[in-house]
Amino acid sequence: MQAAILEEAPGELVVDTVSVDRPIDDEVLIQTMACGLCHSDLHIIDGTMAFPLPAIAGHEAAGTVQAVGPNVTEFAVGDRVVGCLSTFCGTCLECHVGRTWACVRRGALNLAPTRAPRLTRNGEKIMQMAGLGGFAEEMLVHRNSIVKVPDELPLDRGALLGCAVMTGVGSVFNGAKVEPGSTVAVIGCGGIGLNVIQGAVLAGAERVIAVDIHAEKLGLARVFGATETVNASEVDPVGTVVEMTSGGVDYSFEAIGNTKTMAQAYGMLGMGRTAYMIGIAPEGTTLEIPASPIARVAKGVQGLNMGSNSFKRDIPMLANLYLQGRLLLDELIAARIGLDGINEAYDRMRKGTEARSVIVFD
Repeated sequence: MQAAILEEAPGELVVDTVSVDRPIDDEVLIQTMACGLCHSDLHIIDGTMAFPLPAIAGHEAAGTVQAVGPNVTEFAVGDRVVGCLSTFCGTCLECHVGRTWACVRRGALNLAPTRAPRLTRNGEKIMQMAGLGGFAEEMLVHRNSIVKVPDELPLDRGALLGCAVMTGVGSVFNGAKVEPGSTVAVIGCGGIGLNVIQGAVLAGAERVIAVDIHAEKLGLARVFGATETVNASEVDPVGTVVEMTSGGVDYSFEAIGNTKTMAQAYGMLGMGRTAYMIGIAPEGTTLEIPASPIARVAKGVQGLNMGSNSFKRDIPMLANLYLQGRLLLDELIAARIGLDGINEAYDRMRKGTEARSVIVFD
C-alpha cells in the first residue's frame, strides 16, 4: 500500500510503499476511504509532540472492512467504519466505570503482540499514530478502535466524526455538560472549535460567543451557530466577553492549545464556573493563571480528552444527527486532497485560515 510516512521530526511526510500483514486475533484490516488532517498530527510533524519514528500519522479516518481476525465477530467484510484514537480494552477499571476514553491498557492493544512488526518498509518497522495510521491506503487496527456507521453516511464526512466532531461536540455533551439557556465562549474556530459551537447550539445554549483572530473563521462560526463573534486581533477578548456577558460566561472552551488563549478562557469565566481546555499545548509549556479566583470566586480549569467519549455509542449518534440534517459536516471541509498533497495542506493549516482538509482515497 501507499502511505505518507514521517521519517524525522520536524520534517515532511514522504509517500512510499509499506507492507501490511493480514489481521490476526482482535485485528481488523480496513481499506481507508478518507482521513482528515488534524492539528495533533501537526504537533508530531513539527516535533512539538514526541512519537516514535518512522510512523504513519493520521487518526481521523474512515473506510470499509477488508478482513477480520478470528476473534472479531462484530464486523464483517464490507462494513463501513469510522476509527477513533480512544481505543479501549473493556476490562480495566476505567472501562468498567464507563470512562473508556481513559483506558489504561490502550497502548498494549493497538496491534496484536503475537507477531511483529506488522507494518514494514523494506523490513523496517513502521509505527501507526494512535494505532490507526490513517495516512495510508489500508489500516490494520484493533477492533475496539472502530465503530460501524450507516451506509448512507459519506465517508469523507464520516471520518471527521472520529476526532474533530467527537472532541468538540463530546466536550459539550459529555465533558462540560452544557445546560440549556447558558452562555458559552469558544476560543479557536478551527475544526474542533466549530464543533464545540454546534455542540453548544444542540445543547440549547442561549448565547455562543466565538473568538478567533481570523475573520474568515469567525464567519464560519456564524454558520455553525455562533450568536456573537469577537475578533481577538482587534480587541481584548477577555474584557470584551466579560463586558458582553455582564460578568463572564458560564462555560469557556479553549480549542487551540496555546497557553495564552488558555489563560484567556479562564479570564472569561463568571463566578463559580469552569474553563475547559481541549487544545493540546506543546510539550514543555506552562499555563499561568491568577491563583486568587480559584477559591475566592470558585473558578476552575478542567482538561478534556477526546470529548470524554464513549465512541461506540457517540459516533453512530453523531452520524444520525448529520443524516437528520441537525449536525453540520459538509461545511467543515475546506479541501479534498490526494495523499500527494498532504504537505501543502499542512502548510495551509499552519496559517490557521481553514477548517479541515480531508484526504480522499480512490
